Formats: sequence, structure tokens, C-alpha cells
Amino acid sequence: MKNKTQYYKALSANRGQHNEIDLGEQLGLDEQETQAILALLLSENKIKYERKGVCNYSLMKTVKK
Repeated sequence: MKNKTQYYKALSANRGQHNEIDLGEQLGLDEQETQAILALLLSENKIKYERKGVCNYSLMKTVKK
């Protein structure tokens, strides 16, 4: 899913400056698409619900082996 990857990269670069819906709108996504992408990223354990600045989601930290 192209939009998911694009959104994930934008969320990573966001650093809590924009809320998750505004971030999606900047990428041309509507609120429903953004919510669907957030649900996918949550289910994949790539993000977690944690307020960071004005954004309610942050990236999960990964441990490299």
C-alpha cells in the first residue's frame, strides 16, 4: 500500500508538529483513509498511541540485532 508507506515516512519526519489527520491531509488523504492507515500501522506494531506534541501517535522503537 503506497499511501501507508508514504504516511509512515511522513509520520516519522513529523516529530509531533502536526496532528495525524492534518498530516494525512497534507499527503492528499481524507480522514477515513488516514484512520485506515493508522489502524494498519497499529496492527503491525509500527506505531503506538502516545501523544507526542500535537500528534497522538508515535513510532515504535525497534531493536536491531
